[in-house]
Amino acid sequence: MTRPRSRDAASCPSATSAAAVALALALLIGAPSAAAAQARAEPSGESSTLVFFNRTIVTLRATVVGRRPADRTGTAQQTLQTLLERGITGPVDVVRIESAVLVRVASRGVLAITPPDVDELSGETLDDVAAQTAERLRTALAEAAAAETLRAILLGLVSALLGLSLGALAVWGLVLSRRAVIDRIAAGSERVVGGAGTGAADVLRASRFIDLEQKIATGLFAGAGLLVIYVSMTFTLRQFPYTRPWGDSMRAAMLASAEDLALKAAHALPGLFTVALIFLVTRFLARLVRFWFNAIETGRIKARLIHPETAQPTRRLATTLLWIFGTVMAYPYLPGSQTEAFKGVSVFVGVLVTLGSSGLVNQIMSGFVITYSRALRVGNFVRIGDVEGTVTHLGVLSTKVRTIREEEVTVPNAVVIAQTTTDYSRTGDSTGVFTPTSVTIGYDTPWRQIHSLLLLAAGKTSGLRDAPKPFVMQEALQDFYVKYTLWVALERQDSRPYTMSALHANIQDLFNEYGVQIMSPNYMLDPAAPKIVAKKDWFAAPAAAGAPLGADIERT
Repeated sequence: MTRPRSRDAASCPSATSAAAVALALALLIGAPSAAAAQARAEPSGESSTLVFFNRTIVTLRATVVGRRPADRTGTAQQTLQTLLERGITGPVDVVRIESAVLVRVASRGVLAITPPDVDELSGETLDDVAAQTAERLRTALAEAAAAETLRAILLGLVSALLGLSLGALAVWGLVLSRRAVIDRIAAGSERVVGGAGTGAADVLRASRFIDLEQKIATGLFAGAGLLVIYVSMTFTLRQFPYTRPWGDSMRAAMLASAEDLALKAAHALPGLFTVALIFLVTRFLARLVRFWFNAIETGRIKARLIHPETAQPTRRLATTLLWIFGTVMAYPYLPGSQTEAFKGVSVFVGVLVTLGSSGLVNQIMSGFVITYSRALRVGNFVRIGDVEGTVTHLGVLSTKVRTIREEEVTVPNAVVIAQTTTDYSRTGDSTGVFTPTSVTIGYDTPWRQIHSLLLLAAGKTSGLRDAPKPFVMQEALQDFYVKYTLWVALERQDSRPYTMSALHANIQDLFNEYGVQIMSPNYMLDPAAPKIVAKKDWFAAPAAAGAPLGADIERT
């Protein structure tokens, strides 16, 4: 390559001669010479890319001697095609004349590259662009010449068929492996729940957990299959000179993606290490908190401000706050946490929480009031509004009650706070809770007899406490009758309907036996004959003697 200095070209006759020869050669092929280009090259505001044999050679951006970039690339393509038809593929070199460069093939000028053709903003230089252009042109000419030989075509076909066959075998292997893995997942899940009975298997199928596992496995194998297809296509395209640029671009894209992922993973390692450290510290603290509160709940440790019944919800609250704090601390170290996409998702989640937080906060605060006021306890028999049953769960948002009909009723915590709540079990285990039942009897029956009959019925009923003892009160003296109320303490509040049913049956039997008429619900006139059931008719068909009633029904 000849690199004369510009001042020598102006003063030396030999340099002037070389410029003249270059100008004449460029004019012969319809392209401007470097010397002419130096004087008459200017930016055009448009660009045109020279592509030869499916390969990008160079991008021109200047108008030279009135010829636009598209005209210059068109002339260069015609020149290269002519050279290829004549079997001329090299050598390829560049000649620097003044501030421009002439690219030649077998000493014949193909195109001139001028300073306005160079994109200086992207860091290009004239020498680098010229060297890259020459290298790309050598590759394109060599591949164009090789593509016309029978040996290259046959070799490309054999290699392509081999690559496609291997790819097809790999895909088929993935399909077989997918089926085997899915069958193993199903068999493993059924084997795990097999010892738990049919009910557990039905629950597992209803939860569609197996379907989720199978879909995840299918997705992984589908991704692996797509990767195999991509690699096979890349290999096949690279076996033919004309399609080799496409294969190279696909391979470069895949390698660039892999390199980018590897670099990002390497850059993320310090942050991930910090996240892992925060996770381990938070987990250790959460376990320590759980151990301490469990000790309070079981009575091994006594705390002044925390009661055993509030230890479990307080532990959950403290653990949740610990994990929230740990997440906030680890957030800046997560990969991608500073990207706009990550921030957008965070804003979206924040908006959702804000829009739905009014009712949520109300329920949560009501749950705190229920928990720390110790108004309810799990296992207690309570009445909340119209719902009566045993408390099975005290949650952050709701309270669950199992009724005597085995119904599970979910009551929002805000509703629990707004309703009147009666806990029958709070003092029932120690002093007992009294439950009333009333009858109305006419004034012509001695009240002492009524008291004795009611107390006798209580004594014959199982499921009632001996202490405190049952007692009778005359609650009202109405116009036509007296209202008597028997107060009894139940052994188990959750069996109230059965115990009270047995008590009512004993009351009827005793009142019928002693000829006392029950005037409930209203007493208006004295009947002609007492409204009682004779003892001989107590077990009229289809009733049978000894049939279980009341509390006995529950035990049977």
